[in-house]
Amino acid sequence: MSAHKKKPGLKENIPPHGKAAGKNSQNGIWLYGYHAVNAALKNPRRKIFRLLLSKETAQELPPDLIPAQIGYESAGRAEFEQVLPKGAVHQGIAACVSPLPDVYETDIGSKDTSVIVILDQVTDPHNIGAILRSAAAFDADAVITTQKNAPEVTGAMAKSASGALELVPLIFVSNLARTMQTLKDRGYWCVGMDGSAKETLRDAALPRKVALVMGSEGYGLRRLTAQNCDFMVRLPISKQVESLNVSNAAAIALYDLKYKLR
Repeated sequence: MSAHKKKPGLKENIPPHGKAAGKNSQNGIWLYGYHAVNAALKNPRRKIFRLLLSKETAQELPPDLIPAQIGYESAGRAEFEQVLPKGAVHQGIAACVSPLPDVYETDIGSKDTSVIVILDQVTDPHNIGAILRSAAAFDADAVITTQKNAPEVTGAMAKSASGALELVPLIFVSNLARTMQTLKDRGYWCVGMDGSAKETLRDAALPRKVALVMGSEGYGLRRLTAQNCDFMVRLPISKQVESLNVSNAAAIALYDLKYKLR
């Protein structure tokens, strides 16, 4: 039950050119885009192995953004294409970084009022990144997802998170039902999101510690996950639309919880 997934054999050295391809590699993770890399540079828990900048981006960056001990490599299109996925919108900046240290569900939730997001096999890294961004915007304490049937941390997820990957713990767990019970033992109520629920999130009487449980993009909550929820709620959307994208639903729900629990 650990945070950002690691591949075995991580070495804290500078990876050679041509490795990683924007995904987790034995030497680190390639992040790209201004906000994702900027946040990683400011995060003392990250180790920076390489930093690539286009000539234009290097001239436009604030002088204090790049730590003096790191430096950077001047890169053109060929250098970026060598290490990043095809079509990556990198904005002239990319960094190969270490995975973040492990975080566990027992490390969070010490506050009297707390919101955690639980994702039941959400598979799109862009959705998880967007949910992390909303979690940061509305002060959620963590996002928990499954080790199986969930994407590993890559540059695409970090780009969608727009820096929030450095701010909100992303925790991978092997047994979601057991994790939900652990959170209940620590005072959380597990509130499942279901479009067919009778009560809306805004109208529900909620405790001060909420684990908001969101289902997968295509199938919603699995049966066992739903059974482990304390109750179900829905968003009051128009009957013209059957459902919302999971990241959009999470953003609305987190906004509601932010102001409902304050």
